[in-house]
Amino acid sequence: MRERDIERILVDEVKKLGGLAYKWVSPGNDGVPDRIVIFRGKPPVFVELKSEAGRVTSLQGAQIARLTELGQTVRIVRGIDGLSQFFQDLGRTFQDPRFEETSRALDCRFDL
Repeated sequence: MRERDIERILVDEVKKLGGLAYKWVSPGNDGVPDRIVIFRGKPPVFVELKSEAGRVTSLQGAQIARLTELGQTVRIVRGIDGLSQFFQDLGRTFQDPRFEETSRALDCRFDL
C-alpha cells in the first residue's frame, strides 16, 4: 500500500475517534514528520508514515531525534500493519479501548 493511502486511513480513523491529524509542513525544516495527531486531553504524537518498504532519510532521522530529545513522542508507521499497531499502542498508552477496537477493525478490513 502506498504511503498516501496509509496517510488517508490514519486521518480518517483519527477523525472517527474525535481527534485531529494535522499535516505538518514546516518551511525551512525539511524532514519533519508527516502528521501531528492530537486527541483531547492527551499529548500530541508526531507520525512519520512509510510504505512497507519505505525508509527514513537521514534528514527525517535528524528531525525525529530532535523531537525525541525535546521529550516528544514520535512514531514511524510502516504500512497498514504498522498503522494497526499504532492504534493498538495508543489504546494501551491512553488506556482507552476505542483505539484497540480501531486496530482490530483495520486488521479485519485489510486481512492482517
